[in-house]
Amino acid sequence: MSDKKNKSLKPGWRQVKFGDVVQLSKARSQDPLADGIERYVGLEHLEPGDLRIRSWGNVADGVTFTSVFKPGQVLFGKRRAYQRKVAVADFSGVCSGDIYVLETKDSRILLPELLPFICQTDAFFDHAVGTSAGSLSPRTNWTSLADFEFALPTTAEQKDIVEVLRASRIVADTQADALRNLQDLRQSTIDHLLRLPESGTFVRLEQVATMQNGRPFPGDEYADEGTRLLRPGNLGASGYLTWLTDKTVCLDPKWEVSASDFVIHPGDVVINLTAQSLEDGFMGRVCLAREHDKSLLNQRIGRFRCNEDTLRPEFLFRCLQTSRFRQHAHANCEGSKVKHMFWQHLAKYEIAIPNIAAQEEVIAQCASIDEAIGSLGSRLAASQQLAARLTNQLAGGT
Repeated sequence: MSDKKNKSLKPGWRQVKFGDVVQLSKARSQDPLADGIERYVGLEHLEPGDLRIRSWGNVADGVTFTSVFKPGQVLFGKRRAYQRKVAVADFSGVCSGDIYVLETKDSRILLPELLPFICQTDAFFDHAVGTSAGSLSPRTNWTSLADFEFALPTTAEQKDIVEVLRASRIVADTQADALRNLQDLRQSTIDHLLRLPESGTFVRLEQVATMQNGRPFPGDEYADEGTRLLRPGNLGASGYLTWLTDKTVCLDPKWEVSASDFVIHPGDVVINLTAQSLEDGFMGRVCLAREHDKSLLNQRIGRFRCNEDTLRPEFLFRCLQTSRFRQHAHANCEGSKVKHMFWQHLAKYEIAIPNIAAQEEVIAQCASIDEAIGSLGSRLAASQQLAARLTNQLAGGT
């Protein structure tokens, strides 16, 4: 590193290349099960922004992965680096070839505990994404990552930085755990309140509702402003529509007139009808449109309409949020590479419809849990933003 760069840093800090202080683990296992390795980790098991590995697969179920990782090592997803998948292993296993297993070369120079935070900085991800090659599934390579430059603090300062960053992550992780518990509570509540009674009157969905398919809108007219186009990526896992900048496109407002039958209004219940996989949670995902969700119903999404005198749209929304409905959707989809869901399958789904007063009670109970989830989600987002800001400032040397 040049003396000029080092002179601009804090006293005792120095500019280094990632490859000078970090190395790839070369540990391999050709037969993980025979070597006593029980778990494997794929890219799908790493959550963006979460340093903990919360899920994994069982080697006994069959796996071709050979890269071995051990507790304390850092797993970095090199494919689609923009997903920001970094985690610290707290158990031993094997991982996908699309995951780099990183470790410090010398813990006296770079503390292993600081490495994951360096890999979470915006500068590191910008470098990884900027050096990725490939159109459909871009990957970065080790040679490029090794050239990433960052400011390395003294060992004493590294210890202090790690303590601050760990504390900020603990706050965010605690809130994230609480949020997951609330989401589990919501699902359990919905499944319980909307279970089919052992006796009573059941009706098929086709008897109380209709579904309208979205239409294809011209892709060459997509714009950054105008009337939003509702696409599968806008259907949030929370059950409500999301309008993140990178997932939202718009059309000229003229389409609200010429395609007025496809305008989404508050209270509309919409469903995603296609997905690449049954594992990504998109197949059969149902959302309720709210006041600020005016948009146009695009293809691959369906909209339900019902007689509100006997069936509240919000109650139908909760019926379609049950685990039972999700199982129905998955069991009846068609297609091999791309999964599709059609009205002829959905129409046969059975629900029990209580009187309006009972429907309103279910709606209110579920809404109260959603409100708690939304409030905690906002606090978690603030904590995560603070943790990210501290990571960039401290681990990034700014």
